[in-house]
Amino acid sequence: MKGALVSSSETGQATGTRDKDYNLIWFTEACLSNALRMENYAQDAERDGDAELADFFRRAQAESQKGADQAKQLLKQRLGS
Repeated sequence: MKGALVSSSETGQATGTRDKDYNLIWFTEACLSNALRMENYAQDAERDGDAELADFFRRAQAESQKGADQAKQLLKQRLGS
């Protein structure tokens, strides 16, 4: 995955360009992707009858969503929208 290669080394040292907006956009996407993954894991746990594990994944999902929401707000401020 090309984006993953870029994002894992996006420090400015490897590319010579620091892009804080890119890093923030990448973080937002990663949080949203993780939130979706946690939903799938929670549903798997529910199907298996493991309410404790499902609850754990739902809490993790909420934290990922919180990170995405905070990043989106910061992007909005920085990009002037």
